[in-house]
Amino acid sequence: MPPHMDPEEFRRAGHAVVDWIADYWSTLDARPVTSQDPPGTVAAALPAGPPTDGEPVEAVLADLDTVIAPGLTHWQHPGFFGYFPANTSGPSVLGDLVSAGLGVQGMLWATGPACTELETRMLDWLAGLLGLPERFHSSGRGGGVIQDSASSATLVATLAALHRASGGRWRDVGVDRRYRAYTSTQGHSSIEKAARIAGLGDDGVRPIEVDPETLALRPAALRAAIEADLAAGEVPTIVVATIGTTSTAAVDPLPEIGAICAEYGVWLHVDAAYAGAAAVCPELRWSHAGVEYADSYCFDPHKWLLTGFDCDAFWVADAAELVEALTVLPEYLRNAATESGAVIDYRDWQVPLGRRFRALKLWFVLRWYGVEGLRAHIRSGVALAAQLANRIRADDRFEMAAPHPFSLVCFRLRAGDEPSAALLARVNATGRVYLTHTRVGGRYTLRLAVGSPQTRAEHIDGAWELLRTTADSLLAEETPTR
Repeated sequence: MPPHMDPEEFRRAGHAVVDWIADYWSTLDARPVTSQDPPGTVAAALPAGPPTDGEPVEAVLADLDTVIAPGLTHWQHPGFFGYFPANTSGPSVLGDLVSAGLGVQGMLWATGPACTELETRMLDWLAGLLGLPERFHSSGRGGGVIQDSASSATLVATLAALHRASGGRWRDVGVDRRYRAYTSTQGHSSIEKAARIAGLGDDGVRPIEVDPETLALRPAALRAAIEADLAAGEVPTIVVATIGTTSTAAVDPLPEIGAICAEYGVWLHVDAAYAGAAAVCPELRWSHAGVEYADSYCFDPHKWLLTGFDCDAFWVADAAELVEALTVLPEYLRNAATESGAVIDYRDWQVPLGRRFRALKLWFVLRWYGVEGLRAHIRSGVALAAQLANRIRADDRFEMAAPHPFSLVCFRLRAGDEPSAALLARVNATGRVYLTHTRVGGRYTLRLAVGSPQTRAEHIDGAWELLRTTADSLLAEETPTR
């Protein structure tokens, strides 16, 4: 058996790995955004089993170059405009490296005091940075925790809401009544998944219609659904409102929704997975009006705030409700610090028991960029998206499909669904950019989301030129000649 990697060997190999990542980042612009190889290419290039004897790091890095990198979709590429950003940064990678090196398991305060206390402080920093209500700060009854994703945050919020709505019975006897969740027709699919896992089932989710212009949830429709369920003997349990819906970045009207939730005693969870990051800029905090009504709130620093996946920031207004719903304390986890009640055990704030030191990468990012650096990043994305939107509006062949309050632009060809779909396929096939699609008002719509720290004005210029010239060719093919 080869010897374990000692500190000096790790130092040498680590330098090589960091060099590889730096070279990768510096060559991203020259690579196709998406893999040009057919399915199965990477698998076919890998041996059937592991090596009998250990191999040097250099051999692994060589295969990264020849096997792995060509088979990637490059999410950090300046021409990656699909889905929502999922960007990292140098400070985040370094924080993750330290976390991996420490190998801390932070399930309890006792198993990693600094792991817990840094996380608590980082979530307070973030709450202040976003201008969130004081009730979400750890100095009061609330507080924050890092979940792996907004999907997990929605699930945890749903479980806490069930615990409240059932008066505590849910934890003991399970789902013994017809509990109901509400979200707009534009809400994220994770809401349905949370309802399934929690035992509500698909029928337990009430999709609420949206305003056809703003694509935001209609408060009157929410009130009507809640009243109908109450009349039928069902239990309104949780409303999930969205700041920045997945399809179009629509913003639900929180002041009206929050007032309805307060009136009927329904838990309000606010999902700001993508657009929450915008609130670091005071001029964009209009989107968070009414968040003071929320029982829980989350956003993803791993989307638009330069922190690598996985890092979802989740807050509750009353941490005791969450802990009461989720805590399980077997004998082998008992310890003096927990028994004292003076510490936070984050295992009680999430579904898994184990947790790694994710707060480190957030700490590195916040300290490296500072408040003004993060604001500059967000403002850059918003400005670049606005430049693209202006060009789309100026071209009669295109039309905007939705407002663009942040850095997502939704648009299509006026010629219809088939030409729009063909346009997306052709521009993506070039490997120069990568866009995704949705449907708005039933019509095929292209989505271009700006967020990579490597994306600059010239990349937006190039994307528009590619869209424009591809549309020229496409529409010329469809125009019959005389």
